[in-house]
Amino acid sequence: MNPPPTLALLFALLAATLMGTIGVFARFVALPAEHITFYRLLLGALFLMAYMLLTGKGQQIRHKPSKRTLINGAMLAGFMAFYIEAIQYTQMATVIMIIYLAPVVASLFAHFVFNERLNRFSMASVVLALAGFILMLPMTSSQSLYDSEILGYFYALLSLLTYSGFILINRKPSAASPYQSTLVQLGVGALCLLPLVLTTPLVPSLNQFAWLLAIGFFPGFLAILFAVKALNQLPSITYGTLSYVEPVVVVTLAWWLFNETLTAQQLIGVALIMLAGIAQGWLSQYKALKSSENPSVCHHE
Repeated sequence: MNPPPTLALLFALLAATLMGTIGVFARFVALPAEHITFYRLLLGALFLMAYMLLTGKGQQIRHKPSKRTLINGAMLAGFMAFYIEAIQYTQMATVIMIIYLAPVVASLFAHFVFNERLNRFSMASVVLALAGFILMLPMTSSQSLYDSEILGYFYALLSLLTYSGFILINRKPSAASPYQSTLVQLGVGALCLLPLVLTTPLVPSLNQFAWLLAIGFFPGFLAILFAVKALNQLPSITYGTLSYVEPVVVVTLAWWLFNETLTAQQLIGVALIMLAGIAQGWLSQYKALKSSENPSVCHHE
């Protein structure tokens, strides 16, 4: 049964809020990025599998995943690991806003590779996003601090690229259910990181393992569960707009817990990036609706 619209909106907001907690948990667990991401994906997959078994969806677990889903699992692992690595060198708020350039980057990629032409409004959103990115660039007179910031930006850009790939691959509807796709992506992502974890084996302390369990349950499983339930009821553009609660949560938690503050210039950059991302989502939805209403448009498998 799909949740009522009001409950679906609440699920979307909860999903975005829980997604925004990963950076905080990662700071507290104090383990390398590949270890944190591995446990998040592995425990998230185990929690999701248990949920499917308990809710009568166990028969969906055994299936043949598509190549696209397998590739997306690797993209998911890269996106998460690079994000956690980036926040070791620069502010969480800065990193999450760079990552939220992904919808704009994906539209640019589609323009040049898939021949999906950008109109003037789409171009305006790209310009807005780039202006926001420039405003968020580090400005410091300390060379060592500047070098650290640049390294953080480097990992954030890698996270942005893998997340953009994740968005592009997920554009085409999958024959698998959302639970099946998510389970495979979590499992494949964990397997991708397993060699790195085995190369530098670390046994988490009891306190660290408690934080890892929290990572696996809250942003790793519960956020995904709420997202799937919300997307079953809400239009993708509504969900995409509500997902911008995540960077707001990240900025707030970074300020509250770690005393990370943004300059007025960077806050303007944040606003421009969020505006560009939301605008790009609405434009994509508008083009999709226009295409579906045009009888002359043919769709081919």
